[in-house]
Amino acid sequence: MRILVLGAGGIGGYFGARIHAAGGDVTFLARPARAAQLRESGLKVVSPQGDTQIVPRVLTSGELDENFDVVILSCKAYDLASAMDAIAPAVGGQSVILPLLNGVAHIDPLVARFGAERVLGGVAFISVTLAQNGEIRHLNRVHRICIGSRTPRPTPWLQPLAQLLAASGVEFELSENIEQAMWDKIVFLSTLAGATCVMRASIGDILRTVAGEAFITGLLAECATIAAACGHAVAEAQLAASRKPLTEPGSSLMASMLRDVERGGPTEADHILGDMAARAQANGLAAPLLGIAYSHLQAYSIRRQA
Repeated sequence: MRILVLGAGGIGGYFGARIHAAGGDVTFLARPARAAQLRESGLKVVSPQGDTQIVPRVLTSGELDENFDVVILSCKAYDLASAMDAIAPAVGGQSVILPLLNGVAHIDPLVARFGAERVLGGVAFISVTLAQNGEIRHLNRVHRICIGSRTPRPTPWLQPLAQLLAASGVEFELSENIEQAMWDKIVFLSTLAGATCVMRASIGDILRTVAGEAFITGLLAECATIAAACGHAVAEAQLAASRKPLTEPGSSLMASMLRDVERGGPTEADHILGDMAARAQANGLAAPLLGIAYSHLQAYSIRRQA
């Protein structure tokens, strides 16, 4: 099984390195500057779960002229259109695509471009950042990935990929209902990103404010209601599991979207909060806290572009 990982940044670099270290046949598709860095220095992961350094095979888009069995897509949502163009030469007659993007809005464009039978579902739970020296730095001990088929007839590559991921040392789950797992995450992530970006603070700091906990739990309730209206109600046990880290006093937890804001970069607000807000409106639901959070990030984007 030949695997192409688009993106050697945080998520793609981390999981790609773990798969490579487990014996997987992994090639990275990277931009020229990142490809040159990887060819010169290799790919290093610094993690509480164990450091690893590999010398990966790297291609740029101009060098990609072969098909791969599995294409792991780990770009930011705002780069999805260019990412689909980049991986197109790698998608052959039996290829499948495993997207590890946040949210659910990316599924329809991928299906429209490559076909439903080629697009798996995937959810990554990890906090990583790409350092200036090219190292991937894992910020806590969580490194979990969940994948599954979105169609009744699974691809033959699903089981071999699952076995490889299970052997990679990360926490792995092969889900029988991957779309629900994706919705479970977007409910949590929309709350985390919305709250920490609006307040420009970690969960612990927000909880120290006069209305912080009410804002977080109210936002979580709105997002859960939207998921239910879309046919993907979050189970109470899962909702409780999501609520726990969002209401933990002293927590340093914050969304990567806040780090994007703090460095003045683009965000995935449209793909995550905007998508949820649009689904609320389509279902006639009031979601005022979500609206405030999304408007806040829209205003940030407007000022940034100006």
